[in-house]
Amino acid sequence: MGVYTYPKYAYRSPVDLMAGAPQRRPLVVVGAGPVGLAAAIDARLQGIPVLLFDEDDSVSAGSRAVCYAKRALEILDRLGVGDTVVNKGVSWNVGRTFVRKDEVYQFNLVPEPGHKRPGMINLQQYYLEEDLVARAQALGVDLRWKHKMISVQPKADGALLRVETPDGVFDIEADWLVVADGARSPIRRALGLDIDGRVFMDRFLIADVVMKADYPAERWFWFDPPFHPGQSVLLHKQSDNVWRIDFQLGWDADPEEEKKPENVMPRLKAMLGDERPFELEWISIYTFQCRRMKEFRHGRLLFVGDAAHQVSPFGARGANSGIQDTDDLIWKLKLVMDGKAPKRLLDTYSQDRTFAADENLLNSTRSTDFITPKSRVSKTFRDATLALAQQHGFARKLVNSGRLSVPSYLTESALNTPDGDLFAGNMVPGAPMDDAPVRVAGAAAWLLDQMGNRFQLLCFVAEPALSPVTAALLAELAGWPIPVQPLLVCSAAGTMPARLPTEAVFDHVVDEQGLAARRYDAQPGTCYLIRPDQHVAARWRALDVTRIRAALAQATCNV
Repeated sequence: MGVYTYPKYAYRSPVDLMAGAPQRRPLVVVGAGPVGLAAAIDARLQGIPVLLFDEDDSVSAGSRAVCYAKRALEILDRLGVGDTVVNKGVSWNVGRTFVRKDEVYQFNLVPEPGHKRPGMINLQQYYLEEDLVARAQALGVDLRWKHKMISVQPKADGALLRVETPDGVFDIEADWLVVADGARSPIRRALGLDIDGRVFMDRFLIADVVMKADYPAERWFWFDPPFHPGQSVLLHKQSDNVWRIDFQLGWDADPEEEKKPENVMPRLKAMLGDERPFELEWISIYTFQCRRMKEFRHGRLLFVGDAAHQVSPFGARGANSGIQDTDDLIWKLKLVMDGKAPKRLLDTYSQDRTFAADENLLNSTRSTDFITPKSRVSKTFRDATLALAQQHGFARKLVNSGRLSVPSYLTESALNTPDGDLFAGNMVPGAPMDDAPVRVAGAAAWLLDQMGNRFQLLCFVAEPALSPVTAALLAELAGWPIPVQPLLVCSAAGTMPARLPTEAVFDHVVDEQGLAARRYDAQPGTCYLIRPDQHVAARWRALDVTRIRAALAQATCNV
């Protein structure tokens, strides 16, 4: 049954079995889910050799992490799979919340135009993983299927791994280990590493349903609907006429009984209210938790995604935050591996992403407490809010059916250089970059597509032509041990000279609509130092190489 044919990836007998002593690799990633694959792809884009182990030989079953937010899509663009994922997925921006039959609240994730990506897409996780596997293979990731990690021994200079395969067991050493082995993380458990937080006493049924329906491509959430009284229901449209439906069941529900098709079908028929044909593609029961490790770095072991932190599914924070973990991690790891930054730079990975995880845990916990109140007082507040929301606008803002994933503004990051000049707007040090439409060589393009994988200096200028002094200063940046690549954002179209006086040629875009300047509160002379993960490191009203050098040192812990 179902619309998807699961790929079967080829197992290869490891040559390591024949080696007399453990082979050593610069970087090993454990877990070929979306987060582990994103880490491996990013590492290859940075030129790092990657060995990736997974104990299975296919993609994950079922829709799982179905919602991918705008920031994650922008990262997937940088990894080289954004177009494929968005073209296959169902784009949406509007979410609606109902109490019984009445709509009480709605939101729009992208209220302003001029962004390449939608606020959210829905796509079954197996499609995303398949795209990421193909991309990883194309980039030369050494992907090992049916390789199960059975022990990890941390060492001062790396880790010793014991791996089980159909042909036997072997040992292998890693300079660095990225742990992306999921919420149950056998590695984390085997090492006895902490993970603290709350487990919520409720159960939800997930059903992936194949059917033809004329519901719009929106997120619909019901409290106390007529077809499932006293509980909540969530509906998402996915690709290939697959609909994701989540039914709240309560803690006393028997998971094995509720998963049986003969018990799922009546719930779906009651919801649909007609005799339309449908089939079940996947059924699962989940409970949820809001927990995280205290630290995401343990020596040479770096934990990412669900292995490091877990949230409830309301708000689409799981895979989205995991992809942002790798976005923060890999460029830092590359600098450390190359000897261009001290190892303490990797401590800022843990600091930045535990900060982001705490934001996600707070919002996820609030959503979960609202959806599944655990005390009489909480339930009274929730029910009163829902009743008032039907008539009063102020109460609608209190309805919490899952505040959706947004990127973390790393305003407390130790890598930021505080503002010394006055700026307005959201592009503060630590912010993820805003996108904007631009023109490149006369063709329509997007600002974010010109950024990433390296440090860059975003320079706002009136026109492409530069003075010899400015050109010489920018050329100096590109020649530093950690290069800073200039990108000129021009407010007026013009012709860049084939060669500037310094024999350097700089990339430039034209801010034809003025949106880039508006979103960055920029005027001619404004400069932004941008990290390889497209976060703002520092900004100034004028080009000053001394200040840029100091900010780069700050952003790489070379101070």
